[in-house]
Amino acid sequence: MGADVERGRRTVLAAAVTVVCAITLLGAPGTAFASALPDPAPAPSASPSTSASPSASPSATLPPDRDLEAVRTKLDQLYHDVAVATDAYNSAEEKAERQSAEIAELTRDIAAKQRKLDELKDRAGAAARAQYRLGGLPPEAQLMLSGDPQIFLDGAGRVLQGERATKALIEETARTQQDLKQYAEDAAAHLRQLEANRRAKAKAKKRIEQRIKEAERLEATLEKRQRERLAQLEQEAADRAQTAWLDTGILEEVDGRASEAGKKAVEFATAQLGKPYEWGAEGPRSYDCSGLTSQAWAAAGHRVPRTSQEQWKRLERVDIRDMRPGDLIIYNGDASHVALYVGDGTIVHAPRPGRTVTLAGAGSMPILGVVRPDSD
Repeated sequence: MGADVERGRRTVLAAAVTVVCAITLLGAPGTAFASALPDPAPAPSASPSTSASPSASPSATLPPDRDLEAVRTKLDQLYHDVAVATDAYNSAEEKAERQSAEIAELTRDIAAKQRKLDELKDRAGAAARAQYRLGGLPPEAQLMLSGDPQIFLDGAGRVLQGERATKALIEETARTQQDLKQYAEDAAAHLRQLEANRRAKAKAKKRIEQRIKEAERLEATLEKRQRERLAQLEQEAADRAQTAWLDTGILEEVDGRASEAGKKAVEFATAQLGKPYEWGAEGPRSYDCSGLTSQAWAAAGHRVPRTSQEQWKRLERVDIRDMRPGDLIIYNGDASHVALYVGDGTIVHAPRPGRTVTLAGAGSMPILGVVRPDSD
C-alpha cells in the first residue's frame, strides 16, 4: 500500500510538471524575485512505518526537490512575464495620461484661435460694409473725385494707414487659419497615439491577467506542504544569490551615506512594509515595484519616471560601489524589476503578485545597475 501511495504522489506531481511544461511563455526566461519571507519549518520526512500505513496522509511524503524546482522555475518565468507586461501597462497608461492632457491643451488653443479668427472675420466684414456704403469705390478714388486738394492731402495719410491695417488684418487672418489647421492636425495625431496606447494598455492588461491565472492554476496543483516547500526553495535560492554577492566583498566598498532626500525616500518605502503587491498600483494601500519606488521619491520631493525601464533609461547611473541608501537598484537584463536600497546590503521592494512589500538582500536577484534620483 505504501508503494501505491508513493506512486500516486509521483503521478500527481508528474501531472503538475506536465502542466507547467505545456505553458507557452512570451519573452526570455526570467529569474526569481526575492520574497524575504521567513523560512518555513522543514517538512518532516515520512517514516517507513508511516508510509506503509493505510491511513497515512498522502501529503506526508514530499516529492523530490528537483520536481518542485521545475515548478519554481516556471513560476519565476510566469511572474517575470507579469513584471514585463506590468511595465508595458504602466508606460502606456502614463503616455495616455500625458496625451490626454496635451489634447485638452490643444483643444483650448483651438477654441482660442477660432474665437480670434471669428473676430478677424468680423473686422474684415465691417470694412467691406463701410466700403459698400461709400458706393463701392476705394478710398483713393473717392479722394481723387472730391475736388478739394486739402481733403485729398488730409485723407491720404488715413488711406495709407487703412491700407496697412487691411494688409495686417489679412496676414493675421491667414496666420490664425494656419495655426488653427496645425493645432487640429496635432490634436488628431495625439488622438491616434492615445488610441494606440489605450490598445497597448489593454493588451498588456490581458497578458498580465493571463499570466497570473496560469501561475495560480499551477500553484493550485500543489498541496499545502508542497507550496510550503516551494516557498522554502525560493528563499534558499535568494539566500544563495545574496551570499554569492556578499562573498565578492562588494559590501566592504559600499559605504555611501544617504542624502536628506534619500533618507525620506527610505522612510516612506519602509513604512509600506507588509502592504500587498498589486500590478499597476501606486499606493496607498498596495504597490507594484516601480509604483513603490516612484512614490517613495515623490514623497522625498523628486519626481521620477513611473516604470522601472524608464527609471533605468532616464535617471543618472552610478557605480554599485558608490550607491547609497535611497538609490534604486534595477534588476534583470530587461530592467523589469526595481527596488530601493536601504543600506547594509538590503533593499525594500514589492516583489510580485501574491507577495507583500518586504525587505530582501540586494544581491538576491541579478543586478543590472544602480540609478540615483537626486544626483548632485
